Amino acid sequence: MVQLIVGNKGKGKTKYLLDTVNEAVKTTNGNIVYLDKSTKHMFELNNKVRLINCYDYDIANASEFVGFISGIMSQDHDLEQIYVDGFLVLSKEQDTEAAFHAIDRLEAISAKFNVNFVLSISIDKADLPERFQDKVIIAL
Repeated sequence: MVQLIVGNKGKGKTKYLLDTVNEAVKTTNGNIVYLDKSTKHMFELNNKVRLINCYDYDIANASEFVGFISGIMSQDHDLEQIYVDGFLVLSKEQDTEAAFHAIDRLEAISAKFNVNFVLSISIDKADLPERFQDKVIIAL
């Protein structure tokens, strides 16, 4: 399943995401990965969460970002959840349609490998396509 945290920049999406991942540690039996653009939030995350700084890798677009996530998943068969702080920023995707297509791909990957995704996206809920409206867990 893919869940979305949406809202314009500066509305508190990262804080909500950090709270959500730290709460998930209490109930998840498998591993959790948190993808970010730096290690700034390292000490705000539970030490059971694996933080990956995506800017350490040469990701050029949303398609490559999905490949990057697939690589993470292929190396960790106990992976249950992936949290992405700033999906559009990390995927470096300028084309929103390509970014939306990547979310569709993540949904298919989630169903196939039973890994849940929570993505924060700096976009207004009204600007999301209709097919994503039911994936929004909070709009800030």
